[in-house]
Amino acid sequence: MPAAPNRRAVAVILLVPLIVTISLWAFSWPAARIAPRDLPVGIAGAAPAADQMRKQLEQRGGAFEIHRYDDTASAREAIEDRAVYGAFVVTEKGPQLLTASAASPVAAQLLTEAAKGAAPTGTALPVTDVVAAPGPDPRGAALGASILPLSLAGVAAGAMVTVMKLRGTRAVLTLVGASGLVGVVATAVAHSWLGVVTGDWLTEAGVIGLTVLAMASAVGGLAALLGTRGIGVGALLMVLLGNSFSGVTSAPEMLPEPVGAIGQLLPPGAGGSLLRSVAFFDGAAVGTAAPALAAWAALGLVAVVIGGRRKPDAADTTEAPGHHREPALTG
Repeated sequence: MPAAPNRRAVAVILLVPLIVTISLWAFSWPAARIAPRDLPVGIAGAAPAADQMRKQLEQRGGAFEIHRYDDTASAREAIEDRAVYGAFVVTEKGPQLLTASAASPVAAQLLTEAAKGAAPTGTALPVTDVVAAPGPDPRGAALGASILPLSLAGVAAGAMVTVMKLRGTRAVLTLVGASGLVGVVATAVAHSWLGVVTGDWLTEAGVIGLTVLAMASAVGGLAALLGTRGIGVGALLMVLLGNSFSGVTSAPEMLPEPVGAIGQLLPPGAGGSLLRSVAFFDGAAVGTAAPALAAWAALGLVAVVIGGRRKPDAADTTEAPGHHREPALTG
């Protein structure tokens, strides 16, 4: 049996388990370690009682990042601005909890459980959902599940542009057009049909389109610079690491460090956070999400243009061995 096929067979045998191992690590490890890590929460109310509540939360070993507010209105405003995931408010009638399930149903549930432990024995602590998740998706499952299909769409667009050998301006226009159409179609499904996002329709379509464009242009740019192996690198970043590190199903602050921070710099995490902001919080706290997506899209498109100006590889221009043309017979 020839040596080359043997080597390829061994490579496949070793590569497939390696891919499975990396995939299990990327998806299972963050999911198994979900816990609050400096999760931003607020405390509002009169000093003695509010300070006692703060001490109770600080005893949880760095689980919460405490923000102090003067009254209930200030705490509600902070939640609506996505500065905190919830707030413990001490009033004359007793303590109460403000949450925002639209920001993170998992964080809202965690704060509710923490409030039960902080409430006096035999009393129920009232909970108010300031920014509630939409009725058709109260647990945020649909929004969390939507990021993977968008990642696959982005990788597919970048790969198809590469395989079809589109270059330069034609490749850029193809990526922009495909991403924009995905934004329109995905918003029609998520907003108009399922009702799992409830913000401005065109803004949501723009955010989804920008998210897909960031991933598609990154894959296309890597392929333009590295060849077809760039598709694999792009898929690894966008699908494997980008989705598992995105925190869209929980919260970035609930993932192991520095996974949450890294995930917010990759398009899936940045896109999920930006979509949540425009869908439920009137565009509040876009933070680094919008600049991150714009940077990925711009750098990727520049790479597509630069890579398109390079000469084709020798492998694409030379004929395969054993297929040399015979010189024409003369005389």
